[in-house]
Amino acid sequence: MPGPNHKAPEKPKNLGHSAKLFIKSLGKYRLALIITCLLAAIATFLTIFGPKILGNMTTTAVTSLTTTGQIDWAPIASSAITLIILYIISAIISYIQGYILTIVSSKYIAGLRSKILDKISRLPIAYYDKVQYGDTLSRMTNDVDTIDSTLTQSLTEIITSLTMIIGILIMMFTISLPLSLIAIITVPLSLIVVGKIMNRAQKYFRSQREFLGKVNSTIEEDYTGQQIIKVNAHSSKSLAKFKAQNDSLYHTSWKSQFFGSLAFPITHIFTNIGYVAICIVGGMLSINGTITIGDVQAFIQYVNQFNRPITEVAQIIATIQQTLAAAERIFTFLDEPEQSPDPSPAKVITNVQGAVEFNNVNFSYIKGKPIIKNFSTNIQPGQQVAIVGPTGAGKTTIVNLLMRFYDPDSGTITIDGVPTKSMKRADVRQLFGMVLQDTWLFSGSITENLKYGNSKATLHDVKEAAKVSGVDHFIESLPHGYQTHIDEDSDNISAGEKQLLTITRAIVADPPMIILDEATSNVDTRTEELIQEAFDKLTKGRTSFVIAHRLSTIRNANLILVMKDGNIIEQGTHNTLLKAGGFYAELYNSQFKEV
Repeated sequence: MPGPNHKAPEKPKNLGHSAKLFIKSLGKYRLALIITCLLAAIATFLTIFGPKILGNMTTTAVTSLTTTGQIDWAPIASSAITLIILYIISAIISYIQGYILTIVSSKYIAGLRSKILDKISRLPIAYYDKVQYGDTLSRMTNDVDTIDSTLTQSLTEIITSLTMIIGILIMMFTISLPLSLIAIITVPLSLIVVGKIMNRAQKYFRSQREFLGKVNSTIEEDYTGQQIIKVNAHSSKSLAKFKAQNDSLYHTSWKSQFFGSLAFPITHIFTNIGYVAICIVGGMLSINGTITIGDVQAFIQYVNQFNRPITEVAQIIATIQQTLAAAERIFTFLDEPEQSPDPSPAKVITNVQGAVEFNNVNFSYIKGKPIIKNFSTNIQPGQQVAIVGPTGAGKTTIVNLLMRFYDPDSGTITIDGVPTKSMKRADVRQLFGMVLQDTWLFSGSITENLKYGNSKATLHDVKEAAKVSGVDHFIESLPHGYQTHIDEDSDNISAGEKQLLTITRAIVADPPMIILDEATSNVDTRTEELIQEAFDKLTKGRTSFVIAHRLSTIRNANLILVMKDGNIIEQGTHNTLLKAGGFYAELYNSQFKEV
């Protein structure tokens, strides 16, 4: 059985730490990012001279008109050409910067997704037993997309806005100190107010991400389990559960967006107040002759431009809050404890015989709640071993330990005398073929599915395996035969046919040992007979482990292990256990009484 589905541990909420990890993860692209930042700054800086040049053109026109009675177009035309050249150069640099940043962002995001996928392969099975995979999926899609958007858009906006603010401040101070003081006095006031609002918004952004992961998980569960939901008349309860989670997402979403969007109007109010004051004082200074009319025009343009980057910075703060919340979830996932490393050097079994021994094995999913207690048995090569017992007895846990999905708390498991803990997990798992109760077929052709465990197999090998399992006739009856496209939700294939395909897949893989985990529990009696025949052919000459609720399917097993409360309480053949009249006989007779 899988591990207990207890609640995942509380996620850390240290955004500063997540920000450091995020910046550190960009180290490979540091030079490219520095170059893009410099190019963005240069492109922005070139445009800053525009208002000053336009102001000079206005001053030249007014001066020449008042002194000579006509406008001197030569210096104006020269200034206009200079301005056009600056704008063209700025546009070219912006294009180059955008091109580089797009490449960097694409590579970083691709690498980040690869890290997440690689992390998934290194996580212990226990992680998947306690965390909904919809939440992990949300981190790999929604959270990564948020970071991608920040890298491709917000990073450039930050550099552009900061450059614009600094450059405009310099230009404004060169024009008029009094007007500059009026323009900048509103900035710290607006930043203080916006900062307080953003601090409050951050907790809602974090909650929004968490509830989004829960909603994704619920949608996926309800979608894949619609048949069970309808059969059990559970639709109203499922809808109620989803509504509660969706309402939580709604409330956190609107609150985060509301507080995040307050940055713009608050900043706008302060900057407009400053704008009105500048217009009044600038007009007075121009009348007094302190500054020229062109300088007043340039300063007003700078004030208008100054408002835009400040407003953008305020908006970007909200984006950064979302990005850091997304980065926190991703790097928290990447920081999850991984399964213990494989031994080095690892032992390898070159000629597998199939002798398996459990020696005083103890195991618990949750510390203090043992599932397997002092489990010992010795299985000879080629034996078919059936493991039976009530639900929760520890049957599937034995398989989980055998496959090294989990390691025992104490005791040893050996294959041909070699402890499995001294081998690589992949090497242990390659020794087994598994046919599970829940059939799994991926999107692709039947041939691709059957070759999943042995990519070197030929079409002839696949067809011969299908004949052995008895599914060849069914495959040939499909519209495109072995090239028929199927997926895990194929409705034109019955549960029994899917199970026969998974058995065929195991035959193609040709493993030394076989595990059958309640593979006939969801099929009718006739299909069960077909599956049993196929399994008998599959297990011939191989050590095999059968977990079954239907005891009629394991009567020919060489050894039956009867488990209860994590212990083997009886073992022997079907006939000897029946004659003993113990727990196995009670289970067996109770099934036939039900029939």
